[in-house]
Formats: sequence, C-alpha cells, structure tokens
Amino acid sequence: MEYLDFESPIKELNEQLEKTISIGKETETNVSELKKTIELKLKETKKKIYKNLTPWQIVQLSRHPNRPYTLDYIKHLTNDSFIEIHGDRNFSDDKAMVGGWGKILNQSYMIIGQQKGKNTKTRQYRNFGMPQPEGYRKALRLMKMAEKFNKPIITLIDTPGAYPGVGAESRGQGEAIARNIYEMMKLKTPILSFIIGEGASGGALGIAASDKIYMLENTWYSVISPESCSSILWRNWDNKEKAAEALKLTPKDMLKNKLIDGIIKEPLGGAHNDPQKIYKNIIDTLQHQFSHLNQLSPEKRIKNRIQKFEKMGIYSE
Repeated sequence: MEYLDFESPIKELNEQLEKTISIGKETETNVSELKKTIELKLKETKKKIYKNLTPWQIVQLSRHPNRPYTLDYIKHLTNDSFIEIHGDRNFSDDKAMVGGWGKILNQSYMIIGQQKGKNTKTRQYRNFGMPQPEGYRKALRLMKMAEKFNKPIITLIDTPGAYPGVGAESRGQGEAIARNIYEMMKLKTPILSFIIGEGASGGALGIAASDKIYMLENTWYSVISPESCSSILWRNWDNKEKAAEALKLTPKDMLKNKLIDGIIKEPLGGAHNDPQKIYKNIIDTLQHQFSHLNQLSPEKRIKNRIQKFEKMGIYSE
C-alpha cells in the first residue's frame, strides 16, 4: 500500500499492527489486547486526519495512485458489458479519452471519460489523462450518437487538463473544447457528470457541460491546478498549498458556490479503500437523477441546462 505524506501516522500504526500480529504468530503469544489497542488508535487517527483535510491534501488524495480510474468505474458499473468505440473519424483515436456503450441495471448509457495510466507504460500510452483535440472530437461524436439513439450520457472526469502541446494547439485544442461545450448545451438527451479525481480547467469542462455535475468527496474542480497557479503568481511551486486554499477547489467550496449539484461521499481514507461502496453510491445517484431528468421534455432539459451555466459567475453584455 502506498501512503501520502500526511498519512505517515497511519502508516506507522499499520506497521505496528502487522509487526504485533507477526510476533504473536511466531512466538505463539496472545497479543489480542495489544492488537485491539493499536486498532482503536488507528481508527481514531484515521478519523482525525481524514475529517480535517486541507484543500492541498484533498488534491493529493485525488491523485492517489491506488484510486479507481475511469475504466475501473466502467468495468464495475457495467459488469463488463462495456463496448468501447474508437476514433474521431478525422485524425486519430485519442487513448486519453475513452467512450462507448454500457448497460447499468438494464439501462443503456453512453459512457465517456478521461483515462490515466496505472504505471509508467500505461501513463505514457494514455498521455497521463490529458486529451488532445481528437479526444474531445471523439467524445462529441459519441454524444451525438447517444442523442441519435435517445440514450442518456454519463461522463467521468479525471484529468490534469487538456494536453498543451504544440501539435494539439495546431489541431485546434481550444476550438474542440469550445465546440463540445456549445454542442452539449443543445443535446436532447440527459447528461450526468461525475468528477472522480482531478477536474482541471477546460480539459474537464469539455465533457462537463451537463444537466447535473457531482463530485466525489476527495476530488477537486478548478480553472487551474494549484502548482500551475503557484508558478504563475509566485514563479515557483512552493506556494501550491496557499494556491489550493485560494482557488476554492474542494467539493464543499464548489457546492457552496453553486458550481456543482452534489457531493458523493467516499469511504474513510478515499475511494481506493472501498471502491465497491463508491460504485454503489454512483449507481444510486444515477438511478435517482436520470429518473428525474427523464420526466422532463428535451426542450425543458436544454433550457434548464443553459440557465444552470448562465447563473454561474458575474458578467455583463
């Protein structure tokens, strides 16, 4: 198991617990009382740490290497019924953006999301979850397909941002994201988005112009990452914790500012500690929200969706 820096007290107690159990087996000594004492202390320590996370610690937890990624969610939500669809029919197939048909509780959905890798090889293959223009164009193609067959859309968001390379920019990265936002506003089918990890900038918003947006408890959603914000304002990454605080990027901040529609609770310590619980919570949310959205006419859904985003921020014409 991997631990983050602020989880060191938990790591020490887990090591003590493992050592106690090992000594008990080797020496055939009754260590049940000591084991119980350590377990109680471990439980209290976890509660103390995870109930008082700073914004920067939430950012760290959202990036935990053991955390479930998009394809993990798809596999378990659809019980392996997922059929992936490839390519934007224009340039190439972006491996950082995955999508296709999947059935959840006898309802077919178009499921789209950013996929990160679990090791060096797959991280490079998936471009670290940073889609290029063809990824967003593939996502839009699949959304249009869902609209054609009158099927709801689920998007799973987990990206440090759209890929900022020269090639991506020359192929119209900004236009591709803007086009997605514009077209999603007009889609007749219901759309539900879940931020399952990082939700950075236009890279996240390019598939998040939805009827409802939900954030998992230990995720973040912002126009810029804390490190990039720190490098712009202070010319280094040393103030990333201060930047995370100032950006108001936590689920509680987002809900307070009416930028999302709800928060999905995670197991103590993060989604990776009990993925099955998270999958169940998402399915429960899906059932409730889509049953409500399906009662509305397409025209009413589109009107509500547009008004939802128009209310965000302050602007003048």
